[in-house]
Amino acid sequence: MGDVVHTLPALSDAASANPSIRFDWAVDESFAQIPAWHRNVETVFSVALRRWQGNLSSSAGRAEVKAFLKTLRDKQYDLVVDLQGEFKSALIARVSRGTRAGYDGASAREWGAQLLITRRCAVPKGAHSMKRMRDLLAKALSYSYDNDVVDYGIETHRFKPTLLEIARPYIVFLHSTSWEAKNWPESYWRELADKVTAAGFAIVLPWGSEVERRRSLNIAGDHSNHFVLPKLSISEKASIIKMAVATVGLDTGLSHIAAALGVPSVTLYGATDPALCGTIGKDQVQIASEFECVKCHETTCSFKASAFKPACFEMVEPGRVWRELERLIGKTSARRREVYQLA
Repeated sequence: MGDVVHTLPALSDAASANPSIRFDWAVDESFAQIPAWHRNVETVFSVALRRWQGNLSSSAGRAEVKAFLKTLRDKQYDLVVDLQGEFKSALIARVSRGTRAGYDGASAREWGAQLLITRRCAVPKGAHSMKRMRDLLAKALSYSYDNDVVDYGIETHRFKPTLLEIARPYIVFLHSTSWEAKNWPESYWRELADKVTAAGFAIVLPWGSEVERRRSLNIAGDHSNHFVLPKLSISEKASIIKMAVATVGLDTGLSHIAAALGVPSVTLYGATDPALCGTIGKDQVQIASEFECVKCHETTCSFKASAFKPACFEMVEPGRVWRELERLIGKTSARRREVYQLA
């Protein structure tokens, strides 16, 4: 999800350089709502490669794939750009109709993706994923952009509204992540929740999977001012996040959505490197662990000398997070007053 959010500013750059440009976007079906938020996106193609792979033995599965390919190939494009640099994204570009642009062999995330691309661009690795995508599209379409201006191009009226009644002012805890190594311990979340509640804020807990729902319930406990949301779409969650006083989150998709919406946020990093994939936006505070094996990019913690898991988060204590959050809320007091008025 984070990669999808990080793609949005590249489209805004291109539209600034050429106001008549329009985009269609092929994206994993799980995240298909996000591209539709951008003002210059017309059609979103929902891609389900993993699901299709398991259904090809059925006539219904084959029919779905055939219908997708027909819809995708109905239009001749001026340019088809693979902004991910993975083999599966390059494969979708290959079956589209139009000149294909993407990363060269030294720049692609997965070697071999460049073999399906006709116009290959050098975009050195080691930069933030957002910058790499902005650079690639700028090279593919021959324009320049201002790196200091980040416009996600989101039109919030495109969100699906939710009718939930949530007490304001509230802070959203974005704890949902599929990587064990990125999970801040539940005991730390509960301790932070006590501090946030004592300061007069409600806490809102979204989730995606059943494991994340149980974690939400564990964090919320039996406190009447802690709200575990029902199962919601990404757009519904975004509509709730945009009204928050602030968020506290991990390196997860909803944290990047909060940043894109300009919601003040404190985001925690251990196994991943904020320099490569951190939140980008107004009023964003990043707390990165300084542990010896930090930025390992492993999905599970393999540090054996500590029983604390993930080991890199042991020193990222709730008190430190609360101090940063309290400072951020004070800095953005105008937004806090606005949220109060909407209550």
